[in-house]
Amino acid sequence: MPPFAGSRSPSNGVHQDCNTNIVTIDVGGQLFQTTKQTLSLAGSKSFFSKISNSGYNVIPFIDRDPELFSILLSLLRTGNLPSKAKSFDMQDLIFESQFYGIENLLINSQSNPSQFDAFNLEKSMVLPLNGRDSPSAISTTPYGSLHVAHGSKITSFDWSLRRKSTILTQFMAIDSLFALSPGVAAAGATDFSGLQILDLDKGFVKETLNWENVTRSGSTVQAIGASPEYLFTSFESSRRNSNCIMVYDLNDDLRPVTEIGHYEIFGADLDSAIPSTKLQWISSHNLLMASGSHSGPSGVSGNIKFWDIRSGNVVFEIKEKVDCFSDVTASNALGTMFKVGINTGEMFFSDLRNLDGDNSWVCLGEGKKAVSGKKEGFGSKVESHGNQVFCSKGGNLELWSEVLIGGSDEKKESGARDRVFRKNLMGRVKDMGGNRITNLNFGGSKMFVTRKDQQCVEVWGSVKSF
Repeated sequence: MPPFAGSRSPSNGVHQDCNTNIVTIDVGGQLFQTTKQTLSLAGSKSFFSKISNSGYNVIPFIDRDPELFSILLSLLRTGNLPSKAKSFDMQDLIFESQFYGIENLLINSQSNPSQFDAFNLEKSMVLPLNGRDSPSAISTTPYGSLHVAHGSKITSFDWSLRRKSTILTQFMAIDSLFALSPGVAAAGATDFSGLQILDLDKGFVKETLNWENVTRSGSTVQAIGASPEYLFTSFESSRRNSNCIMVYDLNDDLRPVTEIGHYEIFGADLDSAIPSTKLQWISSHNLLMASGSHSGPSGVSGNIKFWDIRSGNVVFEIKEKVDCFSDVTASNALGTMFKVGINTGEMFFSDLRNLDGDNSWVCLGEGKKAVSGKKEGFGSKVESHGNQVFCSKGGNLELWSEVLIGGSDEKKESGARDRVFRKNLMGRVKDMGGNRITNLNFGGSKMFVTRKDQQCVEVWGSVKSF
């Protein structure tokens, strides 16, 4: 299709002045005026750039929908979709943005984390999955595309949450999933040897990464994480007598860089028997947080270690004995670590701004729940997003935020016990309800939730977003 379906003079006979900054465009019989600077924001390879640089002395005519064009012109002007865009189907906007060559601007407007308002969340849609298996793992990209592992399958959705593909893998069930790109993911299982790098568009295994342990048995995947430079994988030998964390170079075809935390298990040394089951990169400290827990005769115990990748050393460690974490996360924005106690079900936090100081846990609840064998926090999940922390309790979700007291300088100098966090039930998060939450993840401006025995993914977005 040529860039212009034609050109015409307006009914009053006025021609377009090539020397002016104002550009007039006829779309489907409706005239629009904008500036060359606005059109240049679409990029040099876009349809709008051709219009801006055409040098026509008559008004170009484009045989497209003027209402959709109006929406996209507002997107060019402000970087965001106008409120009236809610009355249009997203797929129609996608097709039009592709025609004009500005789909990237549409993606950015809908995937911008600034569009995420934690206090005004509502369930915007439900993504059904094929088969009878509930989701076991989910992973997102920064632009909001989604990969969902259910049974032996992985279903992918693009940034607009349109289903792209479903592929069948060699796993019976997938326990760990990490999106490397919209079309590639790393996947592993606790009962199947090797970390597989999967092409999700074409449905094949690009590469299998293994850890060569001392016993030369298979190595199963316990967790996957990443930094901008490295991919981290927690392996455990099939005989369960050794474990380690492998580091791969994301910028050099996943070349093995080093291994850290290599433990060989001897006798009843339970601490070394615990593989890392969650890996999280702490960019504010350039450290890898690795956590894992173990259930034994005396209850649940675990450890949280902060690794310096360059030296391969642990710079800080927390050993959990009394009320071990059910889940743990760290917030770069808040400089804080959070956990849910598996016995009490209470939320706790610890200040990361002073790793060498007093990093004891501070209870965010009333702290009156007695430690018992009931495991009130079993299955609870905790994840941070921006300045907020989300904690699942059964089928419900709690939202925790810090209450700032004093100026920023006072905040930096205050200790952990001087910081105040409050559970906030504003918005519609409190109305979630339903089966126990099994996965909680964030991508772009959306929150994704899966539940036990449900073959779908819930998509939660801000009321103000499109």
